[in-house]
Amino acid sequence: MSSQGRVLVFDLETQRAYTHEPEGFEPRALGLAAAVVYDSLSAGYRSYLEEAVGELVAELARADLIVGYNVKRFDYEVLSVYSDLAFADLPTLDILEEIQRALGTRLSLDEVARATLGVEKSASGLQAVRWYQQGRLDLVIEYCQRDVELTKALYEHGLQNGLLYRRDKRGLRHPIPVSFHRGSYPPFS
Repeated sequence: MSSQGRVLVFDLETQRAYTHEPEGFEPRALGLAAAVVYDSLSAGYRSYLEEAVGELVAELARADLIVGYNVKRFDYEVLSVYSDLAFADLPTLDILEEIQRALGTRLSLDEVARATLGVEKSASGLQAVRWYQQGRLDLVIEYCQRDVELTKALYEHGLQNGLLYRRDKRGLRHPIPVSFHRGSYPPFS
């Protein structure tokens, strides 16, 4: 639990995969399959399906800080078709945005988790879409929660150390300086 406010770590999975169409990448067309939120006040996880998206949006709106990985360019875009909430105004730490600021390039959650934490994602977003299409929402939620756990661990690591890590093509580990303290982001305790 955070002594400095309510921090939510958030991720979602979609109903459909994006295609490489000439119109480009459009997260708004993908639909919400499931979302998982870690709440620092309850120190617990909650999952949401599409029919409960209003509850999810209300919870995000009450947060002192939302932590995610590519949350601004993907997750918020997916949610924008369900709500008029100004997601851009929410207090958000997008870990991918911090990495891109430091390196000038984007890295996947899996790449950063493997290099920083020594663990990898349990599956892929494409597999989660297949599970959704097969009606296996239990597996979609489990996968989404694992991504939230990885994102939470990266947030904690970045707060404590001011660094995350990446590996180059030869497998050598390189630091990525991050300044999660800049907005006085609270730690979990």
